[in-house]
Amino acid sequence: MAQGDMKAVHLRIYGIVQGVGFRFFTERVANRYGLSGWVRNLPDGSVEAYLVGDPEVLKYAIQEIKVGPPSARVTEVVEDWFDNPPETPPDFKIRF
Repeated sequence: MAQGDMKAVHLRIYGIVQGVGFRFFTERVANRYGLSGWVRNLPDGSVEAYLVGDPEVLKYAIQEIKVGPPSARVTEVVEDWFDNPPETPPDFKIRF
């Protein structure tokens, strides 16, 4: 895919999303859809994710992230989209 066709989305995920395998779940979703980026826990109890890929594919991944793993309870997902990704990681990583 050409770089110009790629989009990025920054997500803030709120709810019961730490200590429930949410980062690993997000990594599996990203890898399944062939997305690059990263995910990490934040001190306020939320999770932050940055995903890069085809915009239609990103929408499917976000739908899954809004549900989360079985032990999570997602209450809100704030999306911030970028037409020109400010960062394009080579793969997807969990940041600690």
